[in-house]
Amino acid sequence: MADRKVAVVTGGARGIGRGCAHALAERGFDLVLVDLLAPEMARTKAELEAMGRACLTFEADVADHARAKEIAAAVEAEWGHCDVLVNNAGKSNPRTIMECPEEEFDRTIAINLKSCFNYIQAFVPLMRKVGGGRIVSMSSLNAHTGGVTSAVSKFAYASAKAGILGMTRALAKELGPDIAVNAVCPGVIETEIGNTLTRSRGAELAKKIALGRVGKPQDVARVVAFLAAEQPSFITGQHIVIDGFQWEI
Repeated sequence: MADRKVAVVTGGARGIGRGCAHALAERGFDLVLVDLLAPEMARTKAELEAMGRACLTFEADVADHARAKEIAAAVEAEWGHCDVLVNNAGKSNPRTIMECPEEEFDRTIAINLKSCFNYIQAFVPLMRKVGGGRIVSMSSLNAHTGGVTSAVSKFAYASAKAGILGMTRALAKELGPDIAVNAVCPGVIETEIGNTLTRSRGAELAKKIALGRVGKPQDVARVVAFLAAEQPSFITGQHIVIDGFQWEI
């Protein structure tokens, strides 16, 4: 492994992505953030630099395949390689099957699932330059439940997040033994996307979670950082549910 440890986080400007960036910085990684939210990304970059880490930022639509290749080329030119890729960027979709226009379904799949293809294909060559790496993709509890009645997102989102689990298992076989590929499945987490739900029903939701509270970005980030550790454990092709053990909410 090269002296500099490099981690790429899509959707790294805020929420779970920001939490992952902080957790990886604490473990000695320099960060590459990809997001459309330029002001929030600048804030996160400043926070990481205050922690003593270097940070590159790229404003980009993660559904854009060509842009992912451009970003990988820029990272290679600047830092030479990549050790970790966190596919975190996502988009909610509360529409039912009969309400959802085709273009909205396509966009949900593109942001949540195709983006993983885009960035894995772009950054695997940079991992192989240093003998391998780790990929962690953000699925969801909805991949298992299909989205409960009160979920922020329904069938389109659940479809994309379930696709991530299949992609994770397939790529763990395809990219091993040098690259470990895993996923995490958060439940209800306090983020900008989920805040409407957690603010209005936080106490009610907590009663139906075994640990008695809704999750925080740090709860997810700690698991992502573990999977992205410098000395990877004997784990690949797996997903870890991070939901405090919740039932129908």
